[in-house]
Amino acid sequence: MTEAIIAIVVVVVLLLFMIILTVAVRYKTCPPDKIMIIYGKLKASSDGTYHSAKCLHGGAAFVWPFFQKYTFMDLTPLSISVDLKNALSKQNIRIDVPSIFTVGISTDTGVMQNAAERLGMLKMAEISDLARDIIFGQLRLVIATMNIEEINSDRDKFLEAISRNVEGELKKVGLRLINVNVTDITDESGYITALGKEAAAKAINDARVSVAEEDKKGAIGQANAKMEERIRVAEAESAAIDGENKAKAEIARSQAVLREKEAEALKLAVAAEKVQAAKALEESYSAEQSAEVARAAREKATKEADVIVAADIEKRKLEIEAEAIAEQTRRKAQGEADAIFCKMDAEARGVREKLTKQAEGMDALVKSAGTAPDAVRLLIADKLEDIVAEQVKAISGVKIDKVTVWDGGQNADGKTSTANFLSGLLKSLPPLEEIYNMAGLSLPKIVSPVKEEKTEGAEKVEKPEPEALKPAEPADNKPEEKGKK
Repeated sequence: MTEAIIAIVVVVVLLLFMIILTVAVRYKTCPPDKIMIIYGKLKASSDGTYHSAKCLHGGAAFVWPFFQKYTFMDLTPLSISVDLKNALSKQNIRIDVPSIFTVGISTDTGVMQNAAERLGMLKMAEISDLARDIIFGQLRLVIATMNIEEINSDRDKFLEAISRNVEGELKKVGLRLINVNVTDITDESGYITALGKEAAAKAINDARVSVAEEDKKGAIGQANAKMEERIRVAEAESAAIDGENKAKAEIARSQAVLREKEAEALKLAVAAEKVQAAKALEESYSAEQSAEVARAAREKATKEADVIVAADIEKRKLEIEAEAIAEQTRRKAQGEADAIFCKMDAEARGVREKLTKQAEGMDALVKSAGTAPDAVRLLIADKLEDIVAEQVKAISGVKIDKVTVWDGGQNADGKTSTANFLSGLLKSLPPLEEIYNMAGLSLPKIVSPVKEEKTEGAEKVEKPEPEALKPAEPADNKPEEKGKK
């Protein structure tokens, strides 16, 4: 399995390498001085027509292997020497027209396609021969339609006719005419030479006539010039004297007028200077007044702006502080409410847990004591110390600095006033005795005397008070003051 995978990978790598190599080899670029012609199987153009070749001037293209091939055509100009002899003109005079034509392969789209189809496989020499044949034929045709005078005198027209006819024929095979240079035109009969001599003689005679005419004009002009010179000199001298006198008078008048104008100008200048100075002061005062008004308005606006801005800032500050305080109060109230809720919830859970534990303890106590009353007695016995402490607290708050007893002796029942006071004081303890009795206990006899119940029909008899609680009898019947702290 591994060997098969390795073999597949190797095959794929080789295929990729071959594809890359093929693309690198078959991707061709066209130099700027050449035309690349691709032929073979080509796609149809945008208008649906098929061409026998595809031409590229510059750029690059991919040439499909096995289906397409390519070649290059050189754009180097060809200099063709055309030595035309015995060409028949319109006047039936044979002339020789030696000339040099410069042609090259055209890069225009349609013409370049013609070049690919007709010149693609030809060498440069063969292309040069083909162009020479075309030029020879068209040159003879142009000469046959023109007079010798036109050919000899109007060279521009002659060259234009050659370029028009030759260019049209060269385009058919994919060439273009770059330049035409006609060196000389001659004929076997000497007509052109005679025309030249005639033109030369005519030019010489015209030149001689022109020279004589110019000499005559020169002599006449010289005499006229001398006469004119003498007249002009005399007139100039007379005019100079007259002009000199008039100039002197004009100078004197001008000086007088100048002085008058200077005085008037000086007066106007001084007045204008004063007026301008006054206007300047007035404008200065007006400008200063406007500046003061503007400064006052600016200061007023500045102060108003400072007050308004400060008020707006203070107002905004108070609003922000109020919003912050309100938000803080809301958050604090929310926090306190949450804290109270948590506290109450915790206390409720604590109370519930306490009551639950107490109930569980009470249940265990009842089970341990056997009966509920016994359990209650145990609870009271456990809390007896606290109960006694509470009873003591009831009278411990009363502050007695001293007690003054006016004892008048024994009463009708045989007790003194002091004994009655102590007996009344001890009577405030029966609730404690009842609590002890409910718990199945009894107070000491010194605190609470034991009450004996007689049988039916018998009266209850109190036991005599202990000797320690009996009041001492006074020595005489007078009142006696005793103090106790």
